[in-house]
Amino acid sequence: MQRRLNRETSSLEELKKLAESAGYTVVARLEQTREPDSRYQIGAGKVEELAALVKETGAEKILFDNPLKTVQSYNLVKATGIEAIDRFQLILEIFTKRATTMEAKLQIQLATQQYELTHAKARVRLAKMKEQPGFMGLGAYEADVYYEAVKRQVHTIQKKLKKIREKRLLHRERRAELGFSAISLAGYTNAGKSLLFNALTEETVRVDTALFTTLSTTTRLVEFSKRKFLLIDTVGFIDRLPLTLIEAFHSTLEETIYSDLIILVLDISEPIETVEKKNNICLETIDRIGAAGIPMITALNKIDLLHQTETKQKLEKLKEKTKNPILISALRQTNLELLKQEILKKLENYVRASFLIPLTTQTMPFMSWVHNRADVQKVNFMNNSVQVIFEANPSFAESVKKRVEELDGKFETNRTIQQG
Repeated sequence: MQRRLNRETSSLEELKKLAESAGYTVVARLEQTREPDSRYQIGAGKVEELAALVKETGAEKILFDNPLKTVQSYNLVKATGIEAIDRFQLILEIFTKRATTMEAKLQIQLATQQYELTHAKARVRLAKMKEQPGFMGLGAYEADVYYEAVKRQVHTIQKKLKKIREKRLLHRERRAELGFSAISLAGYTNAGKSLLFNALTEETVRVDTALFTTLSTTTRLVEFSKRKFLLIDTVGFIDRLPLTLIEAFHSTLEETIYSDLIILVLDISEPIETVEKKNNICLETIDRIGAAGIPMITALNKIDLLHQTETKQKLEKLKEKTKNPILISALRQTNLELLKQEILKKLENYVRASFLIPLTTQTMPFMSWVHNRADVQKVNFMNNSVQVIFEANPSFAESVKKRVEELDGKFETNRTIQQG
């Protein structure tokens, strides 16, 4: 069910996909073009039509694309005899089913409780005004107690997430010490991010056609042209992703904020208007989480589903609206080498440096550390010392310099190398 204004486009198809991802079978659709009604969200006449449709189809739940106020949900239940939930509650149901890690589960619990907290206030008011006959079987006093209990629950979950976030920060600092640049895969849900992740890492993470397959980040070490990077698969974006969910998933989305490069994945096989809309939604979401200044490549995925002529036409239309677009097929692994070359170009320039350190018991462990994290070009062993020439990103080269100085050695930066 959707109520929209004349100037707004229909979202019923996406609502259907969300419903199917949550495990529902859609038996009917209904749409109304009008201003919102304070009692039902839709007009009273449409409510009668909806009630008749529920009876005719045997529907067990009504799914609204629009946000429902507590009183609207209550009035719809009275009028139709079945529960009515909105888009936010539907997304929460999907997230609950898809969550696998403790962090993702806690984040969903937080979003659920924050939603409940907002609506509990309205429920308390209804109970006090006696407009709602009891509140979950409770009186007004008990409703107040319930509201305070939800507040405590929110506080408890936030404390647990804070600890996880602190641990994540330590992991991020550790990664920075290792000297690996981080690449985040971002994009609209179901654009093919996880499939691209698998293709680039040659590993398997869960991939299917349902929305929101990835609800927590997966990180793997990848190597292109002897350069190692951390590749991160993140949660997918969606139109009108509620602010509460962005806040709840803050620590997961932080992986995008602290990456060195974002690969924005779009499904180019969809209608051009849809691709443009989803690109805008993704860019807006990236901006909302504070990652707008990070270098970006747009991977226009699923070219295997299009004729070459159509692909070229779409690319021409998207050139000015997307950031550094590259046509790919993650499924067929088409143009992945081109994507890797573009990644190398976009990431910071590598530094060629050399150092000379005395031979001690610490030399070989240090040499092993450099070999594992940099592209070592040459090693010269002399009587009492060793000389190493290597290439690495500037932050790791700086870490090497500090260690060399601690070992009473000499460090020299030779030149900057343009990647690609």
